Amino acid sequence: MATRIERVVTSGRFRLDGGTWDVDNNVWIVGDDHEAVVIDAAHDADAVLAALGDRRLTAIVCTHAHNDHIDAAPALADATGATIWLHPDDLPLWRMTHPDREPDAHLVDGQVIEVAGADLTVLHTPGHAPGAVCLYEPGLGVLFTGDTLFQGGPGATGRSYSHFPTIIDSIRDRLLTLPPETKVLTGHGDPTTIGAEVPHLQEWIARGH
Repeated sequence: MATRIERVVTSGRFRLDGGTWDVDNNVWIVGDDHEAVVIDAAHDADAVLAALGDRRLTAIVCTHAHNDHIDAAPALADATGATIWLHPDDLPLWRMTHPDREPDAHLVDGQVIEVAGADLTVLHTPGHAPGAVCLYEPGLGVLFTGDTLFQGGPGATGRSYSHFPTIIDSIRDRLLTLPPETKVLTGHGDPTTIGAEVPHLQEWIARGH
C-alpha cells in the first residue's frame, strides 16, 4: 500500500506574550489506507478526523508546542487513542496551553517514527522554540519543518523561548545539508525545497531576524 501525504489547513489563533494573531496552519497526515500519523494537530480536531476517515491514527507528532500547533492534540488523541509526542524542551510552552494534560511521550533526536512503510526521523532543531523538531523521510524525499524553515527563511524568533542564532545553527547544520531536491513541507504556507533555500542563508544572517 503506497504511503501518501495529505495536507489539512485549519484556522485559529496563535497566542504568546500577550498577543493574538489569526493564523492558518498546515496539518500533515502521513500514512496509507489503513494507518497514519498526524504532524501538528492544529485548531480543529473534527477536520483532521474527517480527513483520517476510518484509518487508525497511531501518533500525533508535535513539531513544537506553540498553541496553534497543539491546541487540538488532546481532543484528537482522545478520539483516536493516538500517542501525543513532544520534545521535552517544549514542555513549558505546552503547559501554557494544556496545564492539566501532559504529552504521552517524549521525542528524542534521531528517533524514528514508523508508519505505513515510512520512517520519519526526528531532527531536533531548536530556535523557533527550544524543543522544535523537524521530521525527515528520505524515502519520500520530504522534510516536515513545522515553523523552523519556511519558503523564504527561518521561522520567527522575536518572542519568548526563541533565539535567532540558534535557529540559524539548526537550519544550517541539520537542514541545509539534506539533498537539494528534498521537499520542505511547512507549518504554515506553501512548500519549498532545500535547494531553493540554501542560496539565501547569508541573507537571513545579515537580516538578523
